[in-house]
Amino acid sequence: MIWLTWRQFRGSAALMGAVLALVGLVLVLTGPRMAAEYSKGLSNCLANGFCDRFYNDFFDGYQQPFLGVTLVVLVLPALIGFFWGAPLITRELENGTHLLVWNQSVTRSRWLAVKLVVIGLTVMAATCLLGLAVTWWSDPLDKSAADGWALMSPLVFDARGIVPMAYAGFALVLGITTGLLIGRTLPAMAVTLLIFVGVQLAMPMLVRPHFQAPISANVALSGGNVEGFSRDPGGIELKMRDQIPTDAGAWVLTSHLMDAKGRALAAGEVIPLTPDGDRACTPPSPSQAGQGDPMATCFAELNRLGYRQAATYHPTRSFWLFQGIETGIYAALTIALTWLCFWWVRRRSS
Repeated sequence: MIWLTWRQFRGSAALMGAVLALVGLVLVLTGPRMAAEYSKGLSNCLANGFCDRFYNDFFDGYQQPFLGVTLVVLVLPALIGFFWGAPLITRELENGTHLLVWNQSVTRSRWLAVKLVVIGLTVMAATCLLGLAVTWWSDPLDKSAADGWALMSPLVFDARGIVPMAYAGFALVLGITTGLLIGRTLPAMAVTLLIFVGVQLAMPMLVRPHFQAPISANVALSGGNVEGFSRDPGGIELKMRDQIPTDAGAWVLTSHLMDAKGRALAAGEVIPLTPDGDRACTPPSPSQAGQGDPMATCFAELNRLGYRQAATYHPTRSFWLFQGIETGIYAALTIALTWLCFWWVRRRSS
């Protein structure tokens, strides 16, 4: 059975291996150079006391490969369930070749177990290595990511660490389960994709935020949480970022601007300024570029007046805790589907 399963699977395995080898080669060739560039640029900007511009420029310079490798890790588990999981058993059922095996000395349980072990361990090992490699490569970018691409944010989190391995194992067994229940390849592939995408959307929206109680904090205003501003005859209007300046990788659940009385300011609400504040928040001239934070005096005045960012968030330090919890949840789902597969093969399939 091991030899037979490998004969059936080796073409797909070779294709996956070639793709992963190509991605790995790109990561190895570009990762050290990118890390050195980040380290040098960070040292320079820390000497000037203002790193927001460096973070933005550095991330923009590598944004396309960052998005590319993230997309590869996100899509791979879905492709595994769609192209490998769903057709794995249905092709046997549609062609009737499963009856030949079942009429020999191989039991149904052993027939299914060998397929699950050989293929499952292969795809989980491959996606685990890919996830860890991308996590290593993207570390400088994750530390300087733009608003919406923080390490703990849903899309980035799903493509880092060990959870891609859990997604791949779940997608494979989900495809096999739908194939056994439906018995036809194309409908099973469609149902597998719909269920997998639904679970992937529900997890960060409904489940993951409750892995741990979020932190609530009132954060001082700076270039890290203020994207820009516009002047108004009555004062100044701030455009906030969903970021925590002291924890760039945090997953921000809620964020709004709050005044000294604890009142949340509505979007577009103008902050009145004193004459001193009006002078402090005058847009800097081009000649001031590179002289530290050009808005430092404005932020200092706004902070003195009591304005703060009120936010709830999950910090970056919870990354591996969340990875472990989510991996455990998907492992439990995978085990439950595996049990259903064995029960169905023994009791229902004919």
